[in-house]
Amino acid sequence: MTVTQGTPSWLRDTNDRTALALLLERGSLTRNQIGDLTGLSKPTASQIVSRLESAGLVHPVGEVSAGRGPNAASYAVRAERVLGVAVNINHQVVESTVVDATGADHPIVVAALSTAARDRNMVADVTEAIRTACEASGMPISAVQMVCIGVQGAVDPRTDQLSFVEALPGWPRKGVRKGLEDALGHAVYIDNDANLAALAERACGAGVHRSGFALLWIGEGLGIAVDIAGSVHRGVSGGAGEIGYLPIPQDAVDLDPDARDLQELIGAAAVRKIARAHGVNKRNYQELVASLATSSQADVILAELAPRIAVGIVPVLALLDPERVILGGPIGSLGGPRLAELVQASIRHSSRWTPHIDATAVPDHPVLRGARELLLTEVRAALVNQVGAVKPEKNHPSHHPTSEQ
Repeated sequence: MTVTQGTPSWLRDTNDRTALALLLERGSLTRNQIGDLTGLSKPTASQIVSRLESAGLVHPVGEVSAGRGPNAASYAVRAERVLGVAVNINHQVVESTVVDATGADHPIVVAALSTAARDRNMVADVTEAIRTACEASGMPISAVQMVCIGVQGAVDPRTDQLSFVEALPGWPRKGVRKGLEDALGHAVYIDNDANLAALAERACGAGVHRSGFALLWIGEGLGIAVDIAGSVHRGVSGGAGEIGYLPIPQDAVDLDPDARDLQELIGAAAVRKIARAHGVNKRNYQELVASLATSSQADVILAELAPRIAVGIVPVLALLDPERVILGGPIGSLGGPRLAELVQASIRHSSRWTPHIDATAVPDHPVLRGARELLLTEVRAALVNQVGAVKPEKNHPSHHPTSEQ
């Protein structure tokens, strides 16, 4: 076995990366704290901080009492050094927010879009989302290196083709990611909205500490995202989970004789039909969901929806038998624990399965939060990768010759 001895530059970069990773994890640290956590000497820890500061990767953010001696400066990563932008877009609305390496929350910008294809194109949609997100957060748009876009569809990783998209005006179906990367000059990640919502549930919702789960997204469209030990299964073509296209089983025909597939049984048109029968009449889906939130008929409407949702979940139970199923999307959020209880009871009454059904624990902007989780990992990696690649600023006050210890 050959053992390769580290060169001084390799050791220096390794120490700098370790310190930067600690600052990302802890938030802010003094030079002495970095030395204690890494096991390096105080002079070496001081040199590390000086190098990172002169490279513009960290900066002093305050002071910490050092007991009898003078206060010690604490340092944190420069949040504006590398940025990502999370975007959630559909046929009429786009949401966006900045993601930095510290994981801090930034304002979420929501903008209405034209539904006419002649007024839209994908580059303009995403460029404007990036611009407004940076403007709202006060972060430099020049620092944006990547964007993650949630869509109501899927992108085939083999062909870069957008599929299962019912309406995204002005967007092409082929060369989507490449077209955006070429135009923006950024790394672009595109994922299904349900998959991104599952990332959010895993990070801070009902999927935390679970070995695995399935998320049923119930919105204008339907989708299933399957988390297996922390990894979302997307399928070879990116189309895993497009459950809305499944035909309904014969024993569910009585729920809606006109429905041919699960989309027609549970999707937006079905919700409008049930709501209208109970006196809630809104054509716009977002307005309909908002009206249901305050309607006295909400419980009755949810009770009618529950057995329909159960029909959509049973195939997932039969194929995957997940630890639990989370009800997400606008209807899952609206129905909350009560809808989860009704769906669970319906499945146990009408089938052989006894699943645990949970309501989403990420009620606000779940797709955007999932995109943010994906980008947070990438932004932090990009920042750490700048160690050794960025030349120190010659006139930086902390830049001075040092020797490695």
